[in-house]
Amino acid sequence: MKIIAKSSHDSSFSFSRRYFNWKKKVEDDDDDNEEEILTFSSSSHFCDEVKEAEEVRIIPPPRKKLPVVSVSKLRSALSVFCKNRSVYRSGLDTKVVGTLFGYRRGHVHFAFQEEAKLRPAFLIQLATPTSVLVKEMASGLVRIVLECEKKTGKKEVKLLEEPVWRTYCNGKKCGFAMTRECGPEEWKVLKSVEPISMGAGVLPGNFDGNGDGSEGELMCMRARFERVVGSKDSEAFYMMNPDGAGGPELSVYLIRV
Repeated sequence: MKIIAKSSHDSSFSFSRRYFNWKKKVEDDDDDNEEEILTFSSSSHFCDEVKEAEEVRIIPPPRKKLPVVSVSKLRSALSVFCKNRSVYRSGLDTKVVGTLFGYRRGHVHFAFQEEAKLRPAFLIQLATPTSVLVKEMASGLVRIVLECEKKTGKKEVKLLEEPVWRTYCNGKKCGFAMTRECGPEEWKVLKSVEPISMGAGVLPGNFDGNGDGSEGELMCMRARFERVVGSKDSEAFYMMNPDGAGGPELSVYLIRV
């Protein structure tokens, strides 16, 4: 008996034995030669593996249908959001607008705004008379320190939202200061000096047509301030000189101890 398909390596031959069946085919010729032919076995492990690979198919998860939103509704929602953000935004950037104002026989007000057209994010009324602060500023540099205490057992608020402050002007205690909301009178003053980027001046006592001017003239000073945040308990505002020379003439420090 002759074997036509014969391997030179035992390993390959055993592999063929494993996955293929050998059958004998007898020819009717005179030589009666018998040949072994290879036939593919459907019951072999190789066939089972192929069938399993064909049957296993990756089925992608069904997609969720997203709600269809019209472009007009989306645009209207974005426009309303941007409008409300510009009106009610109260945060402060590193560069802010600072305005000092007060009647000559009244008390000093400080207002810090992110932009001149926005309402102030921080407005405070000092116990110092306006005339006294003007004299201090005429003599040289002015350092105003506002100090408040931490509340124990209560939820801590943001530093700019503290209601009461101890005030020091160039190291001298000057009573207490109060954080205020921007009312109609304060807003009229800020709107009247809105076009001014930097400068100082005097407005008449009844510049808005109301009042008799008994408190004297309204003194105003406006400038750009640099805001520096040390921590959640300390901030500082430094007045920026337009020429960039020299130190700030006016600085305001907020400290919570």
